[in-house]
Amino acid sequence: MTGAPPPGPPADDGRAADGPPPADDGPAAPAIGRGGRRRDQAVTLGWLVAIWLLLWGDLSWGNLLGGILVGGAVLLFFPLPPVTFGGRLRPGALLVLAVTFVGELVSASVHVAAIAVRPGYRPRGAIIAVPLRIRTDLNLALTAELISLVPGTLILEVDRDHGALYVHVLDVRSPEDLTDSRERVLAVERRIVRAVGSPQEVRQLTAEPDDRRTNP
Repeated sequence: MTGAPPPGPPADDGRAADGPPPADDGPAAPAIGRGGRRRDQAVTLGWLVAIWLLLWGDLSWGNLLGGILVGGAVLLFFPLPPVTFGGRLRPGALLVLAVTFVGELVSASVHVAAIAVRPGYRPRGAIIAVPLRIRTDLNLALTAELISLVPGTLILEVDRDHGALYVHVLDVRSPEDLTDSRERVLAVERRIVRAVGSPQEVRQLTAEPDDRRTNP
C-alpha cells in the first residue's frame, strides 16, 4: 500500500512565521529638498519678523534688523519640526487680511480702553474652545498669533490633536457674546486660509459643515 505523500510546505499567505502581516503604512511621504527647506525657513523668518514688528508697534530699521536677528537665532538655536508651506500667496486676500486685522486691532483697543476707564465696572471673562477647520500646524500657529495680538483675547492652549484653540475673551455679558467670539476666531482663520492656504485647504474650508463651529 502506497503511503500518503509527505506534506508540502505551507502556502505563503503573506504572513511571517512568527507574527501578523506587517502593517501597510501607505505611500511614503515625499522628502523635502534643500530648496524647499530654505523656502520654508524664509517664510518662517518673515512671519517672525512681522510678529516682532507688531509687538514693538514701530516700523523702523532698528526694529527690522532686530527682528531678523532674533528670528534667525530662534530658527538656529530652537529648531522646530519642518512645517512645509504648500499654500499660495494671494495678494488680494493678504490685503484684506491686513486691513481687517488693523481694523479689529483699533476697535478692540478702544473697547478695552473704555472698559478700563469705566468707573465701578467689572468685566466678566470666559474661556471658549474653538475647533479650527484646517488642522495644519501652520494654520494653528498663524491663527493663534493673530488672535493673541488683538487686545481682549488671549490664547491659553493649543490642542494640536483636535485642532482646537482655547481662547480667553474679555467682557462677556451673554451667551451671544460667546458665539460672536467663536465666529471672530473662525473669521480670522478663514481670512488666513484664503490669503496663504493651498487650493485644497480653501475648498475644505468652504465644504466644512457648520456644526464643527460649536462641537470640537
